[in-house]
Amino acid sequence: MASPPAPGKLLSILGLGFGLAGAVGGTIGAGLLRTPGLVAAQLGSPNLVIAAWVVGGLYALLGAICVAELGASLPLAGGWYVYAHRAFGNELGFVVGWIDWLGHCVGLAWVAITIGEYGAALVPDLGLGPKAIALAGLLLFSLIQLLGVRAGSGSQQLLSLAKAVAFLALVAACFLWNGNHSVESPAVLAPAANLSDWSNSDWSGLAIASVLALQAVITTYDGWASPIYFAEEFSEPASDLPRSLLGGVLAVIVIYLLVNLALLHVLPLEQLANSKLPVGDAATVIFGSIGGELITGVALISLLGLVNTAIMAAPRILFGMARDGLFPAFGTLVNTGGTPTFALLFTSLAAIALVLSGSFERLLGMASILYVAIYMTGIAAQVMLRQREPELPRPFRAWGYPVSAVFVFGLSLAFLIGAAFSDPLNSLIALALVAIGALGYLIARRFQLVPA
Repeated sequence: MASPPAPGKLLSILGLGFGLAGAVGGTIGAGLLRTPGLVAAQLGSPNLVIAAWVVGGLYALLGAICVAELGASLPLAGGWYVYAHRAFGNELGFVVGWIDWLGHCVGLAWVAITIGEYGAALVPDLGLGPKAIALAGLLLFSLIQLLGVRAGSGSQQLLSLAKAVAFLALVAACFLWNGNHSVESPAVLAPAANLSDWSNSDWSGLAIASVLALQAVITTYDGWASPIYFAEEFSEPASDLPRSLLGGVLAVIVIYLLVNLALLHVLPLEQLANSKLPVGDAATVIFGSIGGELITGVALISLLGLVNTAIMAAPRILFGMARDGLFPAFGTLVNTGGTPTFALLFTSLAAIALVLSGSFERLLGMASILYVAIYMTGIAAQVMLRQREPELPRPFRAWGYPVSAVFVFGLSLAFLIGAAFSDPLNSLIALALVAIGALGYLIARRFQLVPA
């Protein structure tokens, strides 16, 4: 049995099982429940819908290949912050850490709100509104994390297994469906959606529709990098971290493609585009009203895995920053179970504030922009460290470098430019939040609260 961590010290007890569960469980959830309909409404073509998910998967896979090199070389708690800090110094390191932590809090609130909406619809007799359920979920998983990394790891693996089995079972049911409806369902009776009419306009319409669709897809793929936040807690990070990243992304790509193909097999494109919960609607078509309820219940279990991952990972960012003097020293406080306690409390309070103030659409738009900006800093750090520190031990070297790095960086940049034009309000809000973080660092440095 591992000994309790010293003050400011994490436990190195995690392995490949947790890494795969973190990558898969930290990705699949709310996005897969909602975004197939959003993508279908934007693109209006089954082939383009599948193409969007393939492009998003390729982006995630190449990103994982690049980041696996960084994670194996610098196995420290903190995720993307660690790489930016090593490559670019305190100022940019702080800003990246702030963006990443904020993105986690936004994503955490977004998933909690979704849990609240589905939970209130599934069990209306509870008498609780969506926000009350969302807050209860955040509190529950905060308490689990306080028990320590073993409790967090165990719950992550259990929830990831449950969600993978649930979605694969739905895929099998969809492809075995014979086309006969057991009962008239909301998915069948719903009015047709207003599909994007880009096909009747010029190529600029297709470009805008593609950007909006990829915004949803890329956000849905986000989470594959979850294992890097726990790099310091892997017992064998040089081998298990790359395997966790690549294996997790490949598993997610397969599940996402199968789910979308299954949904297109059961739901007409117009109905898919009109659906707020395509997975539940497909189950209702196949099994009747009870099918929708069952799938919604299982989907709620899968969403809990996202909350578990985010509420585990975000405190590690603050822990890494505090250890380097870029966050108050009490951010390094770790309990006997291996949990950064103050960092967990700070994260939970921020997520609660976002739940009380934000809508799903606003949170989604902000989060997608923040996530992609983070990917770009990671790729830039990889290139910088290759140039500046060629002697740095690299147990795993990115395949296809520098082509893989250029592709991920270029697609990220194109996405950000497109988002700035197609979604200027959320882009400005995200930029303002980044600026607040940078201003906070400058003020703290002015009063010598952080190193220059």
